[in-house]
Amino acid sequence: MRKKSWVLLIFLGGSSLLVGCKMTSYFVDKSPPWNLLPLAVPLQPAFLQEMKLARIDQILLKTDLEIADKAQLYYERGLVNDSLGLRDLAHFDFKRSLSLFPAQPEIFNILGIYYTQSGMYDDAYEAFDSTLELDESHSLALKNIGIAFYYGSRYPQAERSLLGHYEENINDAYPALWLYLLEVNTKGTVVAQKNLNQRFHDSDKKDWGWNLAKLYLNEISEKQLFDLIMQNTENNTQLAARLCEGYFYLAKRYQSQGDISSAVALYKLALSTNVFEYLEHRYSILELSRIAQLQEREA
Repeated sequence: MRKKSWVLLIFLGGSSLLVGCKMTSYFVDKSPPWNLLPLAVPLQPAFLQEMKLARIDQILLKTDLEIADKAQLYYERGLVNDSLGLRDLAHFDFKRSLSLFPAQPEIFNILGIYYTQSGMYDDAYEAFDSTLELDESHSLALKNIGIAFYYGSRYPQAERSLLGHYEENINDAYPALWLYLLEVNTKGTVVAQKNLNQRFHDSDKKDWGWNLAKLYLNEISEKQLFDLIMQNTENNTQLAARLCEGYFYLAKRYQSQGDISSAVALYKLALSTNVFEYLEHRYSILELSRIAQLQEREA
């Protein structure tokens, strides 16, 4: 497939910006040079999102709204604000919605992600527990509390939760990827790769995320991963999403190998996509914060 004309390549160390150039010629055989990497155009607010916010604001001015309707409107406005990266405004709307109608598992799940992203792990556990108490079948909350346990260094609980989520759908690559990241810390890279390889072969391999697993399994190179991303995206929105994921999981690999400078560069690239709703974007912020805190302690 022809490389898309909207692809941007940027020199991280300079001011040169190349538009529409072929990416492959800038890669060495095994990995890309860190001064020149592919970027999508950062996602921008859409007209429909702005119109929805304006419409919700107008409806909320009405004095005859039912409590349940008002709670739903705050929830919907929170979702739009969240998709625009306005996390504090979204948080405020979600809390307002809960104050009107407390039994909303989806909101507790989102708040749990916010608390995890902020390093407030006890609050995150409580929020995800509330989700699961209200809806035992809420699969995403099971994954999300597993990730919160991972970041909170509660590894046995993390493994139990992530395994539970993985076993609900063994074709979903993302719980398998998080299990790999967990097992690198708890069991070592060799065992983690062995388990990921088994999960890869047990799946139908259709989910895009299995390409990221192949990177961890050394079945494809970084160059090949970026080639796959470039060749299998139909628009800038999809490109931004795939790059956000690719940069995050690649950053995690470099970080586990002790290459912190490369990890930091990749986390920043994940953030540059503006795919605010993706966990990989949210937790890139957390990863950078944790790295900065560690460096401050070591200084």
